[in-house]
Amino acid sequence: MYDRVKISTGLLVVVLLVLIPFFYNNDASKAAPELTMPTNAKACVLPRAEMRAKHMQLLNTWRDEVVRKGDSRPVLVDGKEYPKSLQLNCMECHTSKVNFCDKCHNYSSVRPYCWDCHLAPVE
Repeated sequence: MYDRVKISTGLLVVVLLVLIPFFYNNDASKAAPELTMPTNAKACVLPRAEMRAKHMQLLNTWRDEVVRKGDSRPVLVDGKEYPKSLQLNCMECHTSKVNFCDKCHNYSSVRPYCWDCHLAPVE
């Protein structure tokens, strides 16, 4: 037990290294971005809270159904038909990639691959 100082110092360093990400991400000054919501549409495919949380799952499901299964039938929600398409559906109302998509994705440090295939709207 003559190495108590070395062991204690090593444990302290390990604990600090493990906790650094938690302290780094606990910045209360980083408020969620204010998004410019579309004015030309009354409703989206899903309610706002669900779209914020699950829009990528919805887009991935649509991609799988259209591209991989060949099922391009529109989605019927509350009596309204929505095409399974990022550009023909979502980008009709959310016309600004910079003011809508990029704000949240940059805040969340997410790099979506949508624009690898889809054309970004002209700003």
